[in-house]
Amino acid sequence: MDISNKEYTEMVKKASPPSRKGMNALKAFLSGGLICAIGQALGGLYRALGAQEEDADMLVTLTLIVLTAVLTALGIFDRIAKHAGAGTFVPVTGFANAVVSPAMEFASEGRVLGTAAQMFRIAGPVLVYGCALSAAYGFFYWLFR
Repeated sequence: MDISNKEYTEMVKKASPPSRKGMNALKAFLSGGLICAIGQALGGLYRALGAQEEDADMLVTLTLIVLTAVLTALGIFDRIAKHAGAGTFVPVTGFANAVVSPAMEFASEGRVLGTAAQMFRIAGPVLVYGCALSAAYGFFYWLFR
């Protein structure tokens, strides 16, 4: 069956659902803002409990990572992300989800070849390129300062 590019484009338009970019952007903004607001509230709580500024910041990051990992393991984070969209990719929560999801998916293949080998399948390139670029930035900063 030979069809032209124009006919194919028309078929795709009929089969594809309409994009709701405005609503998706609003959901991402609100959900990402909510995650950040939770982080701010946790920081205030930790400071009120006597933690120093640096320690409170570290505890907020740790809390968000653990909470995301637990919600991912329970299947709750994916349901939230389905509705919230890109707002759940606030760096800490998105990274925690990207590490836990493949680890759970391949757990049946064993601890070493399943969980450990697949854990950084998505997050690995982020770590590699993030570390490489930060080293390059540090080098150029040192060189030209």
